[in-house]
Amino acid sequence: MSVAVEKNTTAEVVSIIEKSLARFPSQENRKEALAAFQKLTLPENKSEEYKQTPITRLLQRNFALDKPNAAAQSLDAKEFFIPGVEGNVIVIINGLFSVEHSVIVSPTDQVTISGLGKAVNDNHPVALAHLAKYTDVATDPFAAWNTAAWSDGVFIHVPNGKVVDKPVLVYHIHDARQGQVITAGRNLIVTGTNSEVTVIEKYDSLGSDNHFSTTITEAEVAENAGFNLYTIQNDAGNRYQWAGTNIHQERSSRVNTYTFTLAGKLVRNNLQLSLDGEGIESHMFGLYLVTNDTLADNHTVVDHRKANSFSNELYKGVMDGNSKGVFNGKIYVRPQAQKTNAFQANRNIIISDKAQVNTKPQLEIWADDVKCSHGCTTGQLDEEALFYLQARGIAKDTARAMMLYAFVGEILENVKIPELKAYLDKLVSERLHKNF
Repeated sequence: MSVAVEKNTTAEVVSIIEKSLARFPSQENRKEALAAFQKLTLPENKSEEYKQTPITRLLQRNFALDKPNAAAQSLDAKEFFIPGVEGNVIVIINGLFSVEHSVIVSPTDQVTISGLGKAVNDNHPVALAHLAKYTDVATDPFAAWNTAAWSDGVFIHVPNGKVVDKPVLVYHIHDARQGQVITAGRNLIVTGTNSEVTVIEKYDSLGSDNHFSTTITEAEVAENAGFNLYTIQNDAGNRYQWAGTNIHQERSSRVNTYTFTLAGKLVRNNLQLSLDGEGIESHMFGLYLVTNDTLADNHTVVDHRKANSFSNELYKGVMDGNSKGVFNGKIYVRPQAQKTNAFQANRNIIISDKAQVNTKPQLEIWADDVKCSHGCTTGQLDEEALFYLQARGIAKDTARAMMLYAFVGEILENVKIPELKAYLDKLVSERLHKNF
């Protein structure tokens, strides 16, 4: 019986994709992605990549896929802006680039920023050349779904030798006040040689109805370029989210990614870095701080393709209530990637008896002259340390919050923008002192 339901759900998604294809009949990669999705179908419970994250079952229970999206209402996007962080502001409402709410302050000779749909429709050569270049639609059904059905997003192009002095802030807002919302968004960032750009994305919603989003961010980081990506997932609404980030790095490039998952019903993050050159440096930081019935799943892949590069990955999780954390990290070192340094660590604290975490660090090394390590730890707060603080007059809840803050602080201290760091620090501190 369940198989029949899953096949029907897949058919409903195919119907959604076909409606999108009718609007973009000339884009062959969409048709190829649809064919890939039909071959893969939505993942079943036994799917190795999704066995801890039952997205298909949750879609069946919580969404009517044959219904159209609720219309977005008028809203004040500024209520979701990060205090004190100034830059180029891009607002995406129900998957569509909002010209009305977006403000671009950087000069046009420094960076091109527009809606991705507009860039493609205008035949922007860079957008057309790089769109879907590094997304593998043959192995993940949600990547195929998004590639076939995306409606809009953000296009960012930084020319050679340009440093974008203001960050690009992308606010993804779902307006679910009039009913459910299902969106497919796409972001494309292309940097030139010796350039640099920082992107901050934040997810929020309005209304009590359910909303499901697939979002793919593709970034091509050219030789000696720098790219920083901050992702803040703190939507307390009925958010079900699948996010895929694919970053391709060339020689001597630098990438830093920061993923903060603090709320939502289900959040699945797929992050993949391809280090395709020598002298590359990559850092990946993640924090999932969840409670109630939130499920936060982080799947990461670091693919070392050439020699003499460095990657470092640190993800930390704190689970309370009935929440569940998942971490699956893979590091590949190919035969030609000699002199690779690759490090990965996942550390977790479980607060309640009902919370759980599943962690699976992996290394696949085909080179013999490398330095690689991985590891994971899962435990509870140190009762002796907690007693020590209480014995000195600190209330138990405050003592617990202090210990947890010390644990997550290692992630926060790596945030490079002072105003953003202060915002996240306040957010995390308040959450910990309120027992989540």
